[in-house]
Amino acid sequence: MENKGSDEVEKFKTKFLSVWHNVKYSWALKSKTSFSRNSPVLLLGKCYHFKAEDDDISPTEEACVEATDDDIAMGNVESFRRDFASRVWLTYREEFPALAGSSLTSDCGWGCMLRAGQMILAQALVLHLLGRDWTWSEALSLQPLDTETWTTSAAKRLVASLEASLQGSPGSSQLKPPEPPPAQAFGSAEEADAHIKDMYHRTLVSWFGDGLSAQLGIHRLVQMGSAMGKQAGDWYGPAVVAHILKKAVEEAGDSILAGITAYVSQDCTVYSDDVMDSHKASGAGPDSDQSSTDRPDTRAVIILIPVRLGGEKTNPDYINFVKNLLSLDYCLGIIGGKPKQACYIVGFQDDSLIYMDPHYCQAFVDVSTADFPLQSFHCPSPKKMPFSKMDPSCTIGFYSKSPTDFERINQELTKLLQPSAKEKYPVFTIIQGRSRDYDLASLNPEKREWPFIRRTVTTTGDFVLL
Repeated sequence: MENKGSDEVEKFKTKFLSVWHNVKYSWALKSKTSFSRNSPVLLLGKCYHFKAEDDDISPTEEACVEATDDDIAMGNVESFRRDFASRVWLTYREEFPALAGSSLTSDCGWGCMLRAGQMILAQALVLHLLGRDWTWSEALSLQPLDTETWTTSAAKRLVASLEASLQGSPGSSQLKPPEPPPAQAFGSAEEADAHIKDMYHRTLVSWFGDGLSAQLGIHRLVQMGSAMGKQAGDWYGPAVVAHILKKAVEEAGDSILAGITAYVSQDCTVYSDDVMDSHKASGAGPDSDQSSTDRPDTRAVIILIPVRLGGEKTNPDYINFVKNLLSLDYCLGIIGGKPKQACYIVGFQDDSLIYMDPHYCQAFVDVSTADFPLQSFHCPSPKKMPFSKMDPSCTIGFYSKSPTDFERINQELTKLLQPSAKEKYPVFTIIQGRSRDYDLASLNPEKREWPFIRRTVTTTGDFVLL
């Protein structure tokens, strides 16, 4: 009887927490993000200018342009909005199947770093399957997350959760999929190509569904995190998430994912031969029935580099370096954000970062249906924060399509990583060889050469502070 009473208390706590999360992460007033018309905007390697050619505005004037429908005629605003809204947005969800080893049916309050990790992985897969120039045909039709949209949806979910709590049964919050479109005949190669990309897009999003069968869903990530001592409800750091993502990609059973793998750097060091080995390794995943002759000879590689951009706060000397990285067309962005509030950083304007925010509680969507709604997986509203607010702990991502591609990446990053007067130590290093070729313990400290310079070491979270 005592155990039964304890279980009832735990269930009530879980439901009460779910109600609170509905309020905290949905019922909130969100202001629009303003962009300067006079400064370029960088979004994952693409540059946009919002100032129209015939604009005559003094740099000293305060002139801002908001990325809304009213401003689509100005400069590249429409192109920017289409590009941003085409990125896959993964947020808190509620009322999904319980996570393994827990009664949690929502990741509100703790899963933001996992969601940010999913977003950087989704961007890698978009580059891999669709290319950087791909945009979603319905990107500009998304409704802004304004006050009315947020409060109305939040209120409905709040009432449903309260009723479910009082009745002792879970409420249904699954979105109803839209009616399937009528069949179309593809009369041109362009139409056929667009249809194929739409199919890839939908398949890609389904891999991140919130269910036990989703290849890269939060259920799978939490399961893999348990091997690293993490459980559902725990805080995940950016370094731990990088290793979880690597494992998830390697163990994914979908044959489409056989052509891509992941590499995570060690101690802020990328070993070039290890990356090349990852490129050349072949295989089609543990559950694939592909014959060896059908498997790719090389694979694309997602390079994830956990770093720390300072001590307690981000060192302002690294701002330009971060800007340079986000300007590269093969950069996947950064998972990090504010202290204990993770987000997916995708660009910048002036000294403000542009990011996608996972802190929005949305209803569970069953991605196993043929025509599940895609709207909630794309964000119409970019957000900004000053570089000074950025947590120094983060993971940087790059996409390398082939061994030849990595040679170019290696050369470009090596130039960026050269120490300067302001940046005395590089954020990370790229060196020749494999990690097993270097045994630092056997080296005489007097003979250690850069990048093996070791400074005062203290530990914090997932990182070693140098």
